[in-house]
Amino acid sequence: MAGGIGSRFWPTSTPNFPKQFHEMTGTGQSLLQQTFHRLENSIPTEQIFIVTHATYQAIILDQLEGKISSDQIICEPEQRNTGPCILLASLKIKKINSEARIVVTPSDHLILDEAIFTEDINLALKATDEKNLITFGIQPDYPATGFGYVAVDKVSDARFLPVQEFTEKPDTATAQKFIAAENYFWNSGIFVWSVQAILSEFESHAPNLYALLNQGFDQLNTTDEALFIAKNYSLAEKISIDYAVMEKSKNILLSPARFDWNDLGSWKSIYDFHRKDKDGNVMIHSDLYHENASGNLIKTNPNKKVVIAGLDNFIVVDTQNILMICPMDKNQEVKEISLKATKKFNRGKT
Repeated sequence: MAGGIGSRFWPTSTPNFPKQFHEMTGTGQSLLQQTFHRLENSIPTEQIFIVTHATYQAIILDQLEGKISSDQIICEPEQRNTGPCILLASLKIKKINSEARIVVTPSDHLILDEAIFTEDINLALKATDEKNLITFGIQPDYPATGFGYVAVDKVSDARFLPVQEFTEKPDTATAQKFIAAENYFWNSGIFVWSVQAILSEFESHAPNLYALLNQGFDQLNTTDEALFIAKNYSLAEKISIDYAVMEKSKNILLSPARFDWNDLGSWKSIYDFHRKDKDGNVMIHSDLYHENASGNLIKTNPNKKVVIAGLDNFIVVDTQNILMICPMDKNQEVKEISLKATKKFNRGKT
């Protein structure tokens, strides 16, 4: 899934070029390129499909040049969240192979231990059947409110644990209760299931959505597909896979992830990931001189010289057109700040 706009990474991430297409981690590859490469260890390259907004098709073809064809890019005419995009991709895959096993993953997560990731994915693929949905759970280390939570009856050394409850993004008090209970995992957003299992769950728990997109099954993977999607996709309910299926299903297994995982959901997560200087500052593409300044994240266009003094715990992001300076503890508010700033800058424009 590569259709988000990454608004929490504004002003670097923009609707025209969102975060999954940026090099954010110092690896020399965009997050999309890293994800694609990681999946190639388990899945034949020609069987990797990318669901995205139609405006990003050219970017994807450029970043994955020589690895992917346009037929492997499933283009949404508008963003309808993860439920419709997963359903559409699953129907297209069923048309190719009605017994397919599917791995679903966002394109903007950071996973460095590719060997362990591949082992975990392969074990889950072997465990798929016509009934169960497998989700990877991350052991939580703080009461995050930006992730969904998955509860199991009892934590054990078993490879797959029956899920008792699936809760989407709780408030802080609820998240603290989950941490204290010690039987909750963060929902990684990485799933493994058979095409039969996921389509059956959509039909049971999101029947209107299923009926809307399944009516065009005969047109999928043909020259008539684009017309069907153009006419019908915008009618789909805007709903996440969590709300559409995962919170309602009784057939979920959790696999405790052994691989490292970082959602990279905010500038703070980028700060936490990167190596710091002796004063706790992180520089990305920047040449920094500082006095009495610590705990800052500085990201600029390559090789820009930056001077700061008397500044602690701030995010400083400088792009060609916009400079943002924001306290680190306001990093979760960047999305709202970007919306207000964009509205102000665009006022009076036609």
